[in-house]
Amino acid sequence: MYTSESTKFPAKADIGQTSRILVVEDEELIREMLLVALEGEGYEVVTATDGRSAVEYIKNFEPNFGELSFDLVILDLMLPQINGLDICRLLRHQGNPVPILMLSAKGSETDRVLGLEVGADDYLTKPFSMRELVARCRALLRRQRFSTLPQIPILKYKDVSLNPQECRVLVRGQEVSLSPKEFRLLELFMSYARRVWSREQLLDQVWGPDFVGDSKTVDVHIRWLREKLELDPSRPEYIVTVRGFGYRFG
Repeated sequence: MYTSESTKFPAKADIGQTSRILVVEDEELIREMLLVALEGEGYEVVTATDGRSAVEYIKNFEPNFGELSFDLVILDLMLPQINGLDICRLLRHQGNPVPILMLSAKGSETDRVLGLEVGADDYLTKPFSMRELVARCRALLRRQRFSTLPQIPILKYKDVSLNPQECRVLVRGQEVSLSPKEFRLLELFMSYARRVWSREQLLDQVWGPDFVGDSKTVDVHIRWLREKLELDPSRPEYIVTVRGFGYRFG
């Protein structure tokens, strides 16, 4: 039995609100249930009833700003004209990285392995619940979103490098341990090298506008940073005091 539990689904994730899904399924009942469940979650859904139509949709559907035409393809294995395995092979041969969730009544280990080996990202055996299908769609879309996030560049200045994504800092080739506030300070300094920051600006950027306390806390954190970065903290070359104004990096 296929169960439509659309009224009981967990609250939809932000990622689902704008994602476009192609559903390729020749069985009308299943196709309609998928359409209702996915649209109920906020996805934009396009349906195809056979393999050839699916290939044409993927080929001709207008992408937005160079993005993929679809964010996810739900693909039945047994389709008229072109079967799901061949569609999957074709897409991967063309270098199309769109996530593919394959549906099939064939649930043996051999069938599942074959589907995954030809390029499917997930495999769901019929009959299935709509709750499970929606959860798998969310997982595939989330994975796709994170895989396409732009890489944040590593910040470098002389012998100091800062990796924002890994929260790591290397000084003269050695990793140093920074507190979260020290890391944010250094990241801000390195992102705007040579810019002069007042204590108030640093408090606003790193501690937040709601910070209540002594502005001298900036001086304390600067001192700690210098002890970890500088060869001679009393004569800093990285975090420099600009008298009457504040601090700058470099």
